[in-house]
Amino acid sequence: MGALIVAAFAFSSDAHADGNVTARASTEVAGYKDSFATSVLTPSIGAIVENPTAGWGVSGRYLVDVVSAASPDIVSTASPRWTEVRHAGTVGGRYKPGNFGVAASGGVSYTPDYLSIVGGGQLIQDLDEKNLTLVAGYSYGHDTIGRTGTPFSVFSHDLTYHTITAGISRVVNKGLVIGVYGDAIIERGDQSKPYRYVPMFAPGVAQAIPRGASVDTVASFRIQARPLEQLPLERDRWAVTGRLAWRAQRTTLRVEERLYTDSWSLSATTTDARYFIDLAERVTIWPHARLHVQSGTNFWQRAYEAPSAANLPAFRTGDRELGPLTNVGLGGGLRLALGKPGAVNDWLLSTTFDGTWTSFADAIYATQRFSGLVAVALEVTF
Repeated sequence: MGALIVAAFAFSSDAHADGNVTARASTEVAGYKDSFATSVLTPSIGAIVENPTAGWGVSGRYLVDVVSAASPDIVSTASPRWTEVRHAGTVGGRYKPGNFGVAASGGVSYTPDYLSIVGGGQLIQDLDEKNLTLVAGYSYGHDTIGRTGTPFSVFSHDLTYHTITAGISRVVNKGLVIGVYGDAIIERGDQSKPYRYVPMFAPGVAQAIPRGASVDTVASFRIQARPLEQLPLERDRWAVTGRLAWRAQRTTLRVEERLYTDSWSLSATTTDARYFIDLAERVTIWPHARLHVQSGTNFWQRAYEAPSAANLPAFRTGDRELGPLTNVGLGGGLRLALGKPGAVNDWLLSTTFDGTWTSFADAIYATQRFSGLVAVALEVTF
């Protein structure tokens, strides 16, 4: 989270960089819809106050997620469509008057059945006349997972996580910046979903359940046992990310490659690219492409076998995101600078749109998912 705040300050510091205190306010409305009958509406507001010359800044953001879902998993349990509201807020600050700086951030996210609290900090060191930058950070998070309508004191699972980050970026020349960043996340606690039931099948039957098996097919072959999801209580994650930004006269290319693995044997590669084109002083467009491919966890099974309700697999899940899958995403964006001449970036109106196709290689109920995300944002600098 601290990295995001530092990046936001870096992006906005070109406005009014005359040494005066400046303020930037923003509002955004985003909408998500997929073929699983899940929809999300997310309005948000944010603000940044900073002094680029003095090297300090503070920021904050608040958002609301309104989620409505009737996914195949909900249908399979004969549960009604549900709607949930999430509130989330973040605050942060940084101070970097010279070659060395610090940043800190914190955030809270709340729904009636989930509370997440996180906080952390970063150290930033510039070397070689600011052509080489080193970054190191740490954050701590605590999640409380419960059930809607039930107080956390009556039923809840705790999850804690420690995130350690380190990175280096290099300005190769006036048009090229490259960087490499590493993340290690240590998770401890029960992150099993208290609403996710996992169908069980008699020995010898599970292998006959096909990929994408319908709710009726699963119901006709499963045994009476239908236990809740149970995930391992420990998970260690590691990721290495390479980033490249190349600026020409009227274009900018940003490419990111992330390699990931964890102690659950899930491995993944994610490639993300954006190509910004300045059509005019006030108009910028960009296409966006993303490819994500992952394996499944070492306990993932399309269909789990159990001789009886008293003899269940120690670990079991119906979360397709823990199985093998492929995401292919395409989209783009448009930014309009609406400020007065000489300060055109004082008013910025932008919109982004992304569509994603997901293929689930080894899951019941669904073989693919189509989703779309659209966002419109307005930023004002004072």
